[in-house]
Amino acid sequence: MATKASAKAKPATRLRVLRTERLSPGMIRIVAGGAGLAQFTPTGFTDSYVKVVFPAAGVTYPEPFDMRRIRAEYPAEQQPRTRTFTVRYFDEAASELAIDLVDHGGEGLAAPWAAALVPGDEFTVLGPGGGYAPDPAADWHLLVGDESAMPAIAVSLESMPADARGHVFLEVGDERDQQSLRTPTKVSLHWMRRSAGDDTAQAVRELDFPTGRIHAFVHGEADLVRAVRRHLLNERGVARDRLSVSGYWRRGRTDERWREEKAAEKAAQKPRETSREKSGYRAGG
Repeated sequence: MATKASAKAKPATRLRVLRTERLSPGMIRIVAGGAGLAQFTPTGFTDSYVKVVFPAAGVTYPEPFDMRRIRAEYPAEQQPRTRTFTVRYFDEAASELAIDLVDHGGEGLAAPWAAALVPGDEFTVLGPGGGYAPDPAADWHLLVGDESAMPAIAVSLESMPADARGHVFLEVGDERDQQSLRTPTKVSLHWMRRSAGDDTAQAVRELDFPTGRIHAFVHGEADLVRAVRRHLLNERGVARDRLSVSGYWRRGRTDERWREEKAAEKAAQKPRETSREKSGYRAGG
């Protein structure tokens, strides 16, 4: 099973837009290439991601681009913002890298940018990073997420052997946001539609878990992730090392605000987990 990537500074890669595709009303794909792609090194993780850099208006940064130097030397208002997206595929032979991003009706920073891109436009990404790949030794897999996690879930499904077993719960706005995903025959794909009032966390609670060792991937909107995580740890007794969990975003928060909240929640959670370990607590034990 792949282990989490190092926290060292991620390299910067300059990419050129080759084309964009509208995969669904709520999803845009950017296919990029260019000479800079030659230095891109895949991580081996199926949730491999890059951070797209959005320069501050009117600010020019020194080359080669170095985010650590910029953060040290530039005032906060002149520093670029970033948005994180999964690498949907990297085709070295074709010199193409694709990232899929959610379009919330043209709102936010990234969606309007992506919708306006034309072939020849250039942009910078940091990375890649990542931390999850389906464990081939697992008896079955559970993947839970929303549109923001769909690219990583799609890559994960494509990486599984044909006889893999499991369940996927993918939450989307409505049926127009569903995509055709290549899924092993023994993996059940459950589409959860918010427009129909589907409750994804409740569906996981009601699932008749297969026997054997689980490997779970739970990513997407923070409140959904938290509810499923608590269920798996507290009610199903799943060990923490069998979980890959991350809140990509939180409803009603900007990306910057959510990062601050997420860091604070992690800091608060650490003492609680240490206390549990000292008292003999072990999830799944």
